[in-house]
Amino acid sequence: MRKPGKRWIPLIALATSVAIATPSQATTGTVRVTMIKAALGFGAGGGRGVLTFRHRNYAFTVNGVSVGMSAGASVSKLVGRAHHLNELSDFAGTYSVVGGGAALIGGVGAVQLNNAKGVTITLQGAKAGLELAANVSKLVINLDQSKSTPD
Repeated sequence: MRKPGKRWIPLIALATSVAIATPSQATTGTVRVTMIKAALGFGAGGGRGVLTFRHRNYAFTVNGVSVGMSAGASVSKLVGRAHHLNELSDFAGTYSVVGGGAALIGGVGAVQLNNAKGVTITLQGAKAGLELAANVSKLVINLDQSKSTPD
Protein backbone atom coordinates (compact mmCIF):
# COMPACT_ATOMS: atom_id res chain seq x y z
CA MET A 1 0.00 0.00 0.00
CA ARG A 2 1.36 3.43 -0.96
CA LYS A 3 1.71 6.14 1.61
CA PRO A 4 0.27 9.56 0.72
CA GLY A 5 3.10 11.73 -0.52
CA LYS A 6 3.86 15.34 0.11
CA ARG A 7 1.94 16.30 -3.00
CA TRP A 8 -1.33 15.97 -1.05
CA ILE A 9 -0.37 18.58 1.55
CA PRO A 10 -1.23 21.66 -0.62
CA LEU A 11 -4.57 20.10 -1.60
CA ILE A 12 -5.47 19.38 2.02
CA ALA A 13 -4.45 22.93 3.02
CA LEU A 14 -6.63 24.42 0.27
CA ALA A 15 -9.64 22.29 1.22
CA THR A 16 -9.25 23.26 4.87
CA SER A 17 -9.00 26.98 4.11
CA VAL A 18 -12.10 26.88 1.90
CA ALA A 19 -14.03 25.00 4.58
CA ILE A 20 -13.24 27.50 7.35
CA ALA A 21 -13.38 30.71 5.30
CA THR A 22 -16.04 33.20 6.39
CA PRO A 23 -18.05 35.19 3.88
CA SER A 24 -17.30 38.88 3.48
CA GLN A 25 -19.40 41.21 5.61
CA ALA A 26 -19.62 43.81 2.83
CA THR A 27 -23.16 44.65 1.73
CA THR A 28 -24.71 46.16 -1.37
CA GLY A 29 -26.96 49.22 -1.18
CA THR A 30 -29.43 50.67 -3.66
CA VAL A 31 -28.85 54.24 -4.89
CA ARG A 32 -31.26 56.74 -6.49
CA VAL A 33 -29.98 60.20 -7.41
CA THR A 34 -31.07 63.25 -9.41
CA MET A 35 -28.20 65.37 -10.79
CA ILE A 36 -28.15 68.76 -12.51
CA LYS A 37 -25.04 69.49 -14.60
CA ALA A 38 -23.75 72.24 -16.88
CA ALA A 39 -20.49 72.10 -18.83
CA LEU A 40 -18.39 73.52 -21.61
CA GLY A 41 -15.13 71.56 -21.34
CA PHE A 42 -15.14 72.16 -17.59
CA GLY A 43 -18.36 71.28 -15.82
CA ALA A 44 -20.03 71.51 -12.44
CA GLY A 45 -23.05 69.84 -10.99
CA GLY A 46 -24.93 68.79 -7.94
CA GLY A 47 -27.88 66.83 -6.77
CA ARG A 48 -29.68 64.83 -4.13
CA GLY A 49 -30.29 61.17 -3.65
CA VAL A 50 -31.22 58.31 -1.37
CA LEU A 51 -29.11 55.32 -0.35
CA THR A 52 -31.04 52.27 0.85
CA PHE A 53 -28.71 50.28 3.12
CA ARG A 54 -29.52 47.67 5.77
CA HIS A 55 -33.28 48.33 5.57
CA ARG A 56 -32.99 52.11 6.01
CA ASN A 57 -33.09 55.05 3.60
CA TYR A 58 -30.39 57.72 3.94
CA ALA A 59 -30.60 61.08 2.18
CA PHE A 60 -27.41 62.45 0.64
CA THR A 61 -26.17 65.35 -1.44
CA VAL A 62 -23.62 65.19 -4.23
CA ASN A 63 -21.45 67.96 -5.69
CA GLY A 64 -18.72 67.72 -8.28
CA VAL A 65 -16.62 69.01 -11.11
CA SER A 66 -15.64 67.43 -14.43
CA VAL A 67 -12.95 67.87 -17.04
CA GLY A 68 -13.01 66.40 -20.53
CA MET A 69 -15.20 66.47 -23.60
CA SER A 70 -18.35 67.98 -22.20
CA ALA A 71 -20.81 70.55 -23.49
CA GLY A 72 -24.38 71.41 -22.57
CA ALA A 73 -26.68 71.13 -19.59
CA SER A 74 -28.77 68.24 -18.35
CA VAL A 75 -30.81 66.74 -15.55
CA SER A 76 -30.19 63.04 -14.88
CA LYS A 77 -32.29 60.61 -12.87
CA LEU A 78 -30.03 57.67 -12.11
CA VAL A 79 -30.50 54.39 -10.25
CA GLY A 80 -28.04 51.66 -9.37
CA ARG A 81 -26.07 49.91 -6.68
CA ALA A 82 -23.31 50.71 -4.21
CA HIS A 83 -21.04 47.68 -3.76
CA HIS A 84 -18.52 46.83 -1.00
CA LEU A 85 -20.18 48.82 1.81
CA ASN A 86 -18.91 47.55 5.16
CA GLU A 87 -20.36 50.46 7.15
CA LEU A 88 -22.65 53.35 6.31
CA SER A 89 -19.71 55.75 6.72
CA ASP A 90 -17.96 54.03 3.76
CA PHE A 91 -20.51 55.64 1.41
CA ALA A 92 -19.69 59.30 2.12
CA GLY A 93 -16.55 60.83 0.65
CA THR A 94 -14.78 61.75 -2.57
CA TYR A 95 -15.31 59.61 -5.65
CA SER A 96 -13.42 59.35 -8.92
CA VAL A 97 -15.77 59.07 -11.85
CA VAL A 98 -15.42 57.94 -15.43
CA GLY A 99 -18.64 58.24 -17.39
CA GLY A 100 -20.41 59.46 -20.44
CA GLY A 101 -23.75 60.07 -21.98
CA ALA A 102 -25.74 62.06 -24.45
CA ALA A 103 -28.99 63.95 -24.37
CA LEU A 104 -30.86 65.80 -27.09
CA ILE A 105 -34.08 66.62 -25.28
CA GLY A 106 -33.87 63.11 -23.78
CA GLY A 107 -31.16 60.48 -23.59
CA VAL A 108 -29.33 58.01 -21.39
CA GLY A 109 -26.36 58.15 -19.08
CA ALA A 110 -24.17 55.67 -17.23
CA VAL A 111 -21.47 56.24 -14.66
CA GLN A 112 -19.21 54.27 -12.33
CA LEU A 113 -17.85 55.90 -9.15
CA ASN A 114 -15.04 54.61 -6.89
CA ASN A 115 -13.82 55.92 -3.55
CA ALA A 116 -10.74 55.29 -1.39
CA LYS A 117 -12.70 52.97 0.94
CA GLY A 118 -13.28 50.50 -1.91
CA VAL A 119 -16.92 51.41 -2.56
CA THR A 120 -18.04 51.19 -6.18
CA ILE A 121 -21.28 52.84 -7.26
CA THR A 122 -22.69 51.93 -10.67
CA LEU A 123 -25.55 54.10 -11.95
CA GLN A 124 -27.58 54.41 -15.14
CA GLY A 125 -30.70 56.22 -16.18
CA ALA A 126 -32.46 58.92 -18.13
CA LYS A 127 -31.12 62.39 -19.02
CA ALA A 128 -33.07 65.42 -20.15
CA GLY A 129 -31.47 68.46 -21.75
CA LEU A 130 -28.84 69.07 -24.37
CA GLU A 131 -25.49 67.47 -23.55
CA LEU A 132 -22.67 65.36 -24.92
CA ALA A 133 -20.18 64.13 -22.32
CA ALA A 134 -17.22 61.82 -21.96
CA ASN A 135 -15.21 62.99 -19.00
CA VAL A 136 -13.39 62.36 -15.74
CA SER A 137 -14.89 63.86 -12.62
CA LYS A 138 -14.52 64.15 -8.88
CA LEU A 139 -17.69 63.98 -6.82
CA VAL A 140 -18.20 64.50 -3.10
CA ILE A 141 -21.08 62.67 -1.41
CA ASN A 142 -22.32 63.90 1.98
CA LEU A 143 -24.76 61.80 4.00
CA ASP A 144 -27.53 63.41 6.05
CA GLN A 145 -28.08 60.72 8.68
CA SER A 146 -30.61 62.87 10.54
CA LYS A 147 -33.09 62.17 7.73
CA SER A 148 -32.84 58.37 7.77
CA THR A 149 -36.12 56.48 7.46
CA PRO A 150 -37.05 52.78 7.56
CA ASP A 151 -37.07 51.01 4.19
